Amino acid sequence: MSDLIMNTYSRYPITLTHGDGMYVFDKAGKKYLDFGAGIAVNSLGHNHPVLTSAISEQAKKIIHISNLYWNEPQIELAEKLVANTPFDKVFFCNSGAEAVEGLIKISRKFGGGERFEIIAMEKSFHGRTTGSLAATGQTKYQKAFLPLLPGIVHVPLGDAEAIKAAITDKTVAVLLEPVQGESGIHPATVEYLREVRKICDENNLLLMFDEVQCGVGRTGELFACQYFGVTPDAIATAKGLAGGVPIGMIMATKRADVLCAGEHASTFGGNPLATCAANVVIDELLGGILDSVKENGKYLTEKLNALKSRNSKIVDVRGIGFMQGAELTVTAAEVIKKAMENGLLLVGAGEKVVRFTPPLIAQKEHIDEMISILENCI
Repeated sequence: MSDLIMNTYSRYPITLTHGDGMYVFDKAGKKYLDFGAGIAVNSLGHNHPVLTSAISEQAKKIIHISNLYWNEPQIELAEKLVANTPFDKVFFCNSGAEAVEGLIKISRKFGGGERFEIIAMEKSFHGRTTGSLAATGQTKYQKAFLPLLPGIVHVPLGDAEAIKAAITDKTVAVLLEPVQGESGIHPATVEYLREVRKICDENNLLLMFDEVQCGVGRTGELFACQYFGVTPDAIATAKGLAGGVPIGMIMATKRADVLCAGEHASTFGGNPLATCAANVVIDELLGGILDSVKENGKYLTEKLNALKSRNSKIVDVRGIGFMQGAELTVTAAEVIKKAMENGLLLVGAGEKVVRFTPPLIAQKEHIDEMISILENCI
C-alpha cells in the first residue's frame, strides 16, 4: 500500500472501489456487507440513485462560490432544518470537529470574557483539533499534544451532582454527547438530560450537545435531542448529514445565536454541492427512513441480545436505533478482522466494543445476514 500518506491510520489491507446499497466491493471484487457506513457517514448507503443524481446535476451547475454570496441549496437546507427542529439558526462548516470548535467559540462569546470554562464529560470524544481535543475526555488521545486548551473540566456522564459541584463563577457551558460513541456506546438517560437542562437554566449556562455521530437519524429521530425530548441551546453535527459528502453544522436557538459578521467563518462550509447532498438526505429521512430506523433499530437490539444469550463472549448490548454496541470479553479488533475476512465490515468503539452504525437504509434481512456472520466470527 502507499507509503506516501502520513501514517495516522491503522488501515486494513483492502482497497474499496465501489458500493451498491448496503454493500461495498474491494479491488479484487470481493463483496462486503457494510455495517460501519464509513463510521456513521453513509446514511443512504452506497450509490443511492437520488443522491448521486442530485450531486451530479449540482456539479454541472456550480460547486463552490464562497459565503460572500447566497446559494440556493444552502438556503433550502437551512429552511428544512429549522422547520423540523427546535432550533432557530444554522451555521454550516466542513466536519464534526470544526462544528465543535464553533460551539466552543459560541460559549466564549456568550460568556462575554468573564466566563469561559466548559464542563465536558469523561469518556467523551469531540474531535482531533486542538479545541475539540481538549474537550475530549480521554487522555489517550491527548497525551502527545500537551498542553491542551485551558478552561475545560471533565465529570462523569450521568452524574448531575458532579456538574453542580464543578460549576464556578467562570463556568459558561456544559458540553456532552447524548450518546457517547468512541468510548463504547454509552447513552445518557432522559432523566439525566432533563436535570442537566435544569442546572444550565438555573445557572445561566449554555447546554451544548455534540451530535456529530448520534444525530441525523441514528436514533430514529432527526436529531438525538428530539429522541430524548430535551432541547439544548446548540448542537454540533456532521458525519451522515450529506450522505458521504463532507459537511458539518451548528444549530442554535436564539439564546445561543451570538456570533456576528466577521467573528466566525468556514471557506467551504455550506457550499452548493454539500448542501445539495444534505437536502437529499434530509428529504429521504423525513420521507420514511426515520420510521424504518425506529422499527429496524429495535430489531437490531433484539437480535444482538439474542446473540448475547447464546454466546458468553458478549457481556453487554447497548445503544439506540442504528447506533449500538456489543461489549465483548475479547478484543473488538479480533472480531472485526475475522468479520472482514468473512465479508462483513464493522468498526470498534473502545478496546472491547464492536460498534454497529449501518447505513440508515438497513433492513431486517441485512441485520440477519450481519448476525449470522458475526456469530460465526465470535
